[in-house]
Amino acid sequence: MNETSAAEHTAGSVFLDKEHPAAWRALNGLGLKAKEAATDAGLDLTLIELLNVRISQINGCAFCLDMHVADAVKNGESPQRLAVLPAWRDTTLFTEKERAALTLAEAITGISDVVAREREGGHARKHLSDAEFSAVSWLAITMNAFNRVSIVSQHPVRKKDQG
Repeated sequence: MNETSAAEHTAGSVFLDKEHPAAWRALNGLGLKAKEAATDAGLDLTLIELLNVRISQINGCAFCLDMHVADAVKNGESPQRLAVLPAWRDTTLFTEKERAALTLAEAITGISDVVAREREGGHARKHLSDAEFSAVSWLAITMNAFNRVSIVSQHPVRKKDQG
């Protein structure tokens, strides 16, 4: 997490990661274990970052979007697929496994819709092994937690040098 001056931080908010660093380290540890489970299950880094981006889009987390879009590009994701990710269901640019993982991640992110979660989870089960299903679930759970920390903390997105 980058240091931010008091002037840059919105009045009334608190950087949760700075206020309780042990809790933040524990969440980071969980995130690392979820990523490890995903790679152990055979999911590649491109798909992992694609899921992180999609979950962050749904949650509206600018800080996480900034970070994970850059990570996705670094891991080989195409600008075209990132551009159409909010409308992935309307394209043929994603594999069946990616579509199943995106379906499951969206269902977990919108967890209050029980009917959709059960339907989407059933669809994902047709294309993901038990290990993949569990790993995608853990990735979604942890990314949702990271989004909430950054949104509540109002972590800023800083302009990057383009040169």
